[in-house]
Amino acid sequence: MTEQRTLPRAFIVLVCAAGAVITLAGVREVASIIGPLLLALVLVVAVSPVRTMLQRRGAPGWLLVAVPLTIVLLVLLGMVAILTVSVAQLAGLAPAYTSQFNELVLEAQELAARLGVGTGQINQAIRSFDPGRIFSLLQGFITGLLAVFSSLILIIVLLLAMCLDAQAFSRILSSGASHRPKLIDALADFARNTRRYLVVSTIFGIICSALDVAVLWLLGVPLPLLWGVLALITNYIPNIGFVLGLLPPALLGLLEGGLQAMFSVIVAYMAINFVVQSLVQPKYLGDAVGLSTTVTFLSLIVWTFVLGPLGALLAIPLSLLTRALLIDSDPHGEWAAALISGKAPPDDSPGSESRTMNPESRTVNSEAVP
Repeated sequence: MTEQRTLPRAFIVLVCAAGAVITLAGVREVASIIGPLLLALVLVVAVSPVRTMLQRRGAPGWLLVAVPLTIVLLVLLGMVAILTVSVAQLAGLAPAYTSQFNELVLEAQELAARLGVGTGQINQAIRSFDPGRIFSLLQGFITGLLAVFSSLILIIVLLLAMCLDAQAFSRILSSGASHRPKLIDALADFARNTRRYLVVSTIFGIICSALDVAVLWLLGVPLPLLWGVLALITNYIPNIGFVLGLLPPALLGLLEGGLQAMFSVIVAYMAINFVVQSLVQPKYLGDAVGLSTTVTFLSLIVWTFVLGPLGALLAIPLSLLTRALLIDSDPHGEWAAALISGKAPPDDSPGSESRTMNPESRTVNSEAVP
C-alpha cells in the first residue's frame, strides 16, 4: 500500500486566502462591469416569482420575459430619478446654512470660554468639524450609486439577456439536481433567502421611512422626503446604514432648531429603528441572512472596497451568493457554514453520532476524505 500524503492545513488556508485576495483585486479592477452584472442578477432573482406565477398560469413565452423586465426597469428608473433629484437638492443645501453654522460657532466659543477651554483649542476643533463635509460625503455616496446606474444601456441589456435565459437556466438547474444536489440546493437557498431579505427589508424600510418623514415634518426639518428616501436606501446597508441615514437630518435639526431639535431627531430615529428593525423585522426575516454580525460587518467592508457604494447596498446578497458557491455547495462545509452564521450545527446532523460516540471511526473517516 502506498502512503497517501496530504497537504498541511495551514498551507491550504494560505493558498485559499491568496486566491481570495487575487480574485477580489481582479473584481475591483473591472468593477464597472461586475457591478452592473451583479445588480442585474439580484434584480432578476428578486422578480423571479412573478415569472413562475405567470408560467403556472400558462402565459406565453414573451409575457414571461416582458412582465419581469418591465417591473425591474420601473424600479431601476425610479431609483435613478430619486438619486438624481437627491444630488441636485444636496448640491445647494450646505451653502444655505452658512449663517446658522457661524452662529453655532460663536455660541460654542462663548460656552468654551465660560468653561475655561482655550479659544485656540476650540477654534481648532471647530475648524476640523465642517458640516459641509457630511453633505459632501453623502453627495459623493449618492453620486457613486448614480454612476453605476448611469450605465443604463449595459444594465438593460444584461437584464434582457437574463430574463430571456431565466427559463432555460431554471430547467438546466433542475436537470442537474441528481448530479450536483448540494450545489443546486445551495443556489436555490441563495435565491430564496435573497428574495426574502429584499422583500422584508423593502417593506420595513418603507415603514421606517414613512415614520421618519412624519417625524421630520413635525419637527420642521427641511427636505423630509429626501431624508426618508435616504433612510430607505441606507436600510439595505448592514450595521452602519442607520447612522448614515441619521446624520444629515440630525445635523439639519441642529442648524434649524438647535440642540433640542437635533436630540428630538436622534431619539425619534432610534425609537423607530429599535421597534421596527430590531423587534419586528427579525421575526419576519428569520434566518434568511445566515451571517453572523461580525461576518456581516466584514462583508460590508469588503464589498464596499471592491464595488464601491453599490457593494455597500448589495453586501448581504453578494455574501449569500459567495456562501452558496463556496460553502453550502461543499458536502463537508457544515462547520464553515456554522462558523459564518454564528450558530452551531444541530446535534442530529448526519454523522454526529459516530463522531461523538466512536473516536476510532472518526479517525478512519477523516483519513478517507481526500
